[in-house]
Amino acid sequence: MTGVALAEELLLLAYDDETGKAAMPRISLDLGMAAAVLIELALAGRIAYAEGSLAVLDPTPTGEPVTDGVLARIAADTPHSPSSWVQRLRHGLRDRILGDLCRQGVVRDVDETELGFIHVHRYPVVNPAVEADSRRRLAEALTGSATPDERTAALATLVAVLRMEPALGVSGAAAEDARRRLTEIASGAGFSGEVSLEDSVVRPSVGLVVAALARAVDAALGPRR
Repeated sequence: MTGVALAEELLLLAYDDETGKAAMPRISLDLGMAAAVLIELALAGRIAYAEGSLAVLDPTPTGEPVTDGVLARIAADTPHSPSSWVQRLRHGLRDRILGDLCRQGVVRDVDETELGFIHVHRYPVVNPAVEADSRRRLAEALTGSATPDERTAALATLVAVLRMEPALGVSGAAAEDARRRLTEIASGAGFSGEVSLEDSVVRPSVGLVVAALARAVDAALGPRR
């Protein structure tokens, strides 16, 4: 697996390109990035849900530093449920992902001082091509009749659960329409709704992580109105 990780795509959508600041609640973004890494590993066949926990099926590195760090952590730790891993992984994950994006030259770290001693970091975009590709794929998924690929469906699912429709440049009735379409994509991909482990462990594993994320977001922000 090479290229930009799913969690990195999610972060770029959540940060304002010019100000370099998060344009959504950081608690939900942190939860979402943790879920994104778990989903990435499930789609890559590295982890799967079994007997109440997420377990490593294949410890082979994926080639993505942040993702591989999480894979090694899961392999070394005692078994935990999807909900537990979403909470455990969110701490410090954003800084690691931002650091990886800086190393790739996608964003830059602007270190500023407020009140003479408080350091505040901003991460404006340097290379907009990565985020542009993510937005293009989501736009095609929202407006097209073709079924999006698995990775785009996973990104759409995360956007829906994290209530990130405004990040797509829509509001009001258009945002409601976008949310419905994103939910349809998630359901069609098997990433939400009823979970069955009979035919495959990949989609149910993703679905259980998505369900855990939805509960965590509701607990942090309150139920969606």
